[in-house]
Amino acid sequence: MTASSQHTFHIPVLGLSYSIDSPVKVARFGISSVISIVQDDLIEQMRQLHSEKVNEPYILIPKTDIDHRAKRITAYLNLMNTIVNKQIEAMKQESFDAGSELIKYFEMLPENAPAKIEYRKMLVTEGIAKKYYQNELRKKIIAGAIDVNIMTKIDNLNYSPDNGEPLPAEYSDAMSALRGFANSTLNSAIVFSAGLNPRLFSYLETFSNFLPDHLGFMKKKIILKVSDYRSALVQGKYLAKKGLWISEFRIESGLNCGGHAFPTEGYLLGPILEEFKQKKQELATELFGLYKAALAFKNIPLLLFKPEFRITVQGGIGTASEDAFLRSYYPINGTGWGSPFLLVPDATCVDEITLQKLANAKQDDYYLSHASPLGVPFNNFRSSTSESQRKLRIEKNRPGSPCYKKYLAFNTEFTQKPICQASRQYQRLKLKELDTLNLRVEEYKIKHTEIVEKDCLCEGLSSSALIKNEMPVPHHLNAVTICPGPNLAYFSGIFSLEEIVSHIYGRINILNSLSRSHMFVNELKMYIDYLKEEVKKNSKVFSEKQARYLSGFKANLLDGIEYYLNLVPNMPHEAAHLKQRMTEEMIRMKNNLSAMFIQKSSVV
Repeated sequence: MTASSQHTFHIPVLGLSYSIDSPVKVARFGISSVISIVQDDLIEQMRQLHSEKVNEPYILIPKTDIDHRAKRITAYLNLMNTIVNKQIEAMKQESFDAGSELIKYFEMLPENAPAKIEYRKMLVTEGIAKKYYQNELRKKIIAGAIDVNIMTKIDNLNYSPDNGEPLPAEYSDAMSALRGFANSTLNSAIVFSAGLNPRLFSYLETFSNFLPDHLGFMKKKIILKVSDYRSALVQGKYLAKKGLWISEFRIESGLNCGGHAFPTEGYLLGPILEEFKQKKQELATELFGLYKAALAFKNIPLLLFKPEFRITVQGGIGTASEDAFLRSYYPINGTGWGSPFLLVPDATCVDEITLQKLANAKQDDYYLSHASPLGVPFNNFRSSTSESQRKLRIEKNRPGSPCYKKYLAFNTEFTQKPICQASRQYQRLKLKELDTLNLRVEEYKIKHTEIVEKDCLCEGLSSSALIKNEMPVPHHLNAVTICPGPNLAYFSGIFSLEEIVSHIYGRINILNSLSRSHMFVNELKMYIDYLKEEVKKNSKVFSEKQARYLSGFKANLLDGIEYYLNLVPNMPHEAAHLKQRMTEEMIRMKNNLSAMFIQKSSVV
């Protein structure tokens, strides 16, 4: 549980649009969620929508304003904050009657939450004592956090609309988004994902809201999404030296997640959590030493207490027993449940066509693709309308997409100004180059597929919210990209907020009938498949560097399996037959992995 939530889970960022207005749907029930602040055009349209819904004044922030990106983000976040605060106040005025949101708030809390225990007492109390309990319960209502996410890699420079010259760095994509959050009225956190960005992280120092006041309170907090302990240490030290404290390390599975996947070098989630468990105090001591020295250099008074940080985990959690084990054994402070919430219209923003496709999807509809122009593996959905559109464009000999947003425009192979690898311009130039290479037919097909597989994420990940709310979609690019984690294969149908929360806390089970292995087993399978693909796509005889990497990857997986085999007996939340199945699956995969042969090159 966090200071801003009585729940033990949060909803991570979901694409660009799927959690874009989740706070107005779930925050009043104490549930924290994360908004992507990448797409300011989408944010501006959603600000207009929600302003009109709650009769708040709306004045367009035009793109001609040099700082429009930051100002749009600030205005939207302020609106979200206003709406949620009003919802909370309205809820506190309600009576404890069946069907009220007040009842819904307390019924959804975990059974061991102090407020839930007091709520249960209130239900069996009568007379004046009952009124007293009800008034006290109203005081305990806490809104979930409205957190925001920036993917640190998305930090292109922007250009003046007047003369086409590059604007100063503070108007870059990520720095503008950071400024938008920093200037908002929110008392919440910014989640940084995709690694260290020195320019962006240094910019944090310029905002006093990220620094502690004389009581040690920070209005704006920092959350780092990390894949392993080393990443947490490196980024944590970098920021601590600047007087910036990490309030939470949000560990995510490298492959068993939604959106972009950042596979580790064969390090599995269980061993990663074990390292955090063993080294948490060491990490806290090292970071605090650097932090304290940086504050002294900035002439900020010495803190009266040592700040703490939370550790949470997300990626592939599917049952209440998995959730409970993670929180109790490692122990962590909370969990993230992402993809299953795509089936919950009460919490997320998914257009009806895509929602129905997800509700009825098969397991092989979810796959790890190379669709992202970032060159990073991307969890994709075969039945999406954007995938149909991509294939149709290829059939018409017009591969690639018009590129209007340019958030992922990083390539300079053919142009001085960066362009996106999913753009029609890039793919036309790259295919033209391919035609000059005189490759064998099979090799040509492989290279061709690699080029045209890239898809436009800026438009595809934004359009669903607009379609759902019957709003204009810019340039009529209506195709929807959605990026669920493969764990969504085990959920079918459409659920209410109460149902998904009850599933998380073990009050009901909404999994479908598909046989599902433990989340640790599922992640291991994905890593073995990933290793096989890495071996397959390289030559049969590897360079020394490739062989070292792949051999190390394999060794780390084998070490992870040994860790799990020793862990299984210490998993009290799982039934005996499930633990037996997990052991058998691990042994089978260990044997298959041990037989995998990686030959080193004889060439020095």
